[in-house]
Amino acid sequence: MITASEVLETNRMVEEENLDVRTITMGISLLDCADSDLNATCEKIFNKITTLAKDLVKTGESISREIGIPIVHKRVSVTPIALIGAACCHTVGDYVRIAQTLDKAAKTIGVNFLGGFSAIVSKGMTRSDELLIRSIPQALATTDVVCSSVNVGSTKTGINMDAVRLMGDIVKDAAEATKDKQCIGPAKLVVFCNAPDDNPFMAGAFHGVSEADAIINVGVSGPGVVKYALEQMDKQVKIDQNDENATANFELLCETIKQTAFKITRVGQFVAQEASRRLNVPFGIIDLSLAPTPAVGDSVADILKCIGVEQPGAPGTTAALAMLNDQVKKGGIMASSYVGGLSGAFIPVSEDQGMIDAVEAGALNIEKLEAMTCVCSVGLDMIAIPGDTPATTIAGIIADESAIGMVNQKTTAVRVIPVIGKTVGEHIEWGGLLGHAPIMGVNSFSSETFVNRGGRIPAPVHSFKN
Repeated sequence: MITASEVLETNRMVEEENLDVRTITMGISLLDCADSDLNATCEKIFNKITTLAKDLVKTGESISREIGIPIVHKRVSVTPIALIGAACCHTVGDYVRIAQTLDKAAKTIGVNFLGGFSAIVSKGMTRSDELLIRSIPQALATTDVVCSSVNVGSTKTGINMDAVRLMGDIVKDAAEATKDKQCIGPAKLVVFCNAPDDNPFMAGAFHGVSEADAIINVGVSGPGVVKYALEQMDKQVKIDQNDENATANFELLCETIKQTAFKITRVGQFVAQEASRRLNVPFGIIDLSLAPTPAVGDSVADILKCIGVEQPGAPGTTAALAMLNDQVKKGGIMASSYVGGLSGAFIPVSEDQGMIDAVEAGALNIEKLEAMTCVCSVGLDMIAIPGDTPATTIAGIIADESAIGMVNQKTTAVRVIPVIGKTVGEHIEWGGLLGHAPIMGVNSFSSETFVNRGGRIPAPVHSFKN
């Protein structure tokens, strides 16, 4: 049993170290909203979301006030809309209409984001899947809080290269459709391999078909807490050894990260259980991902520097990130029996000031970030690239990340933003949790022939397990 007093022990983490509960996300099944009539489908979707989640924001704010821990976002995720619209959506415009209904419902209940304008096409695309995908640029341009995701591959099925090639065009088109809004469209679009059914984090959240009718998932965060713990650890080692140059060994380093992750996860467990009880919705999972923000001191990059690399991107960075990710998971699973979602370290560029600093110092490029995604929680995340980057190059980047996920049996994703009219060295500003980003260079050699071959890259041999 988790007690309130246990949570109150974390007050210093909140006040000095940027601890927060990043999100309470209510997953809602819309399977019973499907109808052959588009108007009826939209009405059912709106009514179900605004009924089940009507008290979500109020409940989150109430819990936050009572325990003194910020709950930054309240969000909703829904069943992948390509499944819901299959019977009633016959044009791109029909899917845009559903996206606008989702946006209206989200604004009515006051949540920050709604995820699930999604399609799962890891092995092939139905007509409904393709229509939804082609509607994404317009859907994101005409809504404010709707987020979209497309799963193009998995360890069990391989990589759907037709979908990968199409997503290269969609990312470009989404940027073009929102160029008057700082090209924000692709910032609300994630392309996945091995997408989880219970991820509470945007833009990739959707409510998997294996889930209950409604569920509460909580995402905790605490890069600043981990950084502070490591700094205090090294200070104590210097005092104990009476040596200003002394540092902790890896055994102590790992123990410190595990213990800190345990405390962070217990906070999330308490919030999740309280939200579940008050909303009368089953508790799903805790996602204990270290999700940074643009705030100073709330950075995964700064943790890597505490571990010992001068800048993220320096030799040793991938090993440091692998260790961090593993210790966070080990600490988290001791604190909760229901750890799920992504649960690791996020390395978005625009949302992490330390990552931005590393890019501007010349220490970090896309190729090194790709190497780091082999061991971190997700993938190439919130990376601004030149607006004239070819769609085939974007598709090649998606294919590379999908291959990492497929072969390593992990979730990987791509969220890159081609910024129309900007080139390498310039900056783009979004504000809020999305932050700001330098425009990063992309390999100029072509992958056009590769991504245009079509068909499917087969699943790896280790996928055949029954």
